[in-house]
Amino acid sequence: MESLYEKTCYPNFEVIVVDNRSDDPSTLAYLKALSKRPGIRVLRYDAPFNFAALTNFAVNAVHTPLVCLLNNDTEILSSNWLTELAGQASRPEVGAVGGMLYYPNDTIQHAGVILGIGLGHVAGHWHLGIQRGSPGYYGRAALTQELSAVTAACMMLRKSVYAEVGGMDETSLAVAYNDIDLCLRIREKGYRIVWTPHAELYHHESASRGKDLSPEKRARFLRETETMHSRWGALLSRDPAYNPNLTLNAPWPLLAHPPRSEKPWLAF
Repeated sequence: MESLYEKTCYPNFEVIVVDNRSDDPSTLAYLKALSKRPGIRVLRYDAPFNFAALTNFAVNAVHTPLVCLLNNDTEILSSNWLTELAGQASRPEVGAVGGMLYYPNDTIQHAGVILGIGLGHVAGHWHLGIQRGSPGYYGRAALTQELSAVTAACMMLRKSVYAEVGGMDETSLAVAYNDIDLCLRIREKGYRIVWTPHAELYHHESASRGKDLSPEKRARFLRETETMHSRWGALLSRDPAYNPNLTLNAPWPLLAHPPRSEKPWLAF
């Protein structure tokens, strides 16, 4: 919150903070202080953690045409981050736009999402772990581009687009992959998903919620993985923004062995 106000040069925004059963005294005191500041609303959501439901609840309360989903474990780096996202999200052909996220050690945490990579072979962050400032595969870690999905840890879109696709799936994708599913449904409507390296933030990933290590969380993750495979099928292994000669077994652009590219001539 402090970096948002100290570093953002785009002046015309309102902040909605969703308090999901906070009980730490210092957190509650901080939220109370925030609620007294102009341009900030603190909304209480008294239900078990469900990221999709929390997001739907927050977006429904927004009064502006543009909505920026922003995790509480992010930290603003570039002063023009909101200007860059708003410029892209205002384009009528763009459905959603995401930014460049770094780990605190200045390696890349998110430079867009590639379908089929990562745990469960649903989707994963591309260029994961490479050094900040590196151009990446053929410069793609430094170029604004169209991708199939971006993370909701920092995603801007028009509220009308969010409503058009019905928001996030809070029933079947409560925690994992709800942002990926949202992006794919936005693409189904004919909109583009854009990623820009010019909106830079730190992402202290899972700093506030922890990892999914318990048996209950593991079972939930497996159910949500199966939901994505049953819903999106072959698309998860055929990302149109990813070279079919590259592997799905790493977040870096390594050649697939054997190549994944189709050979239609073999049918003859």
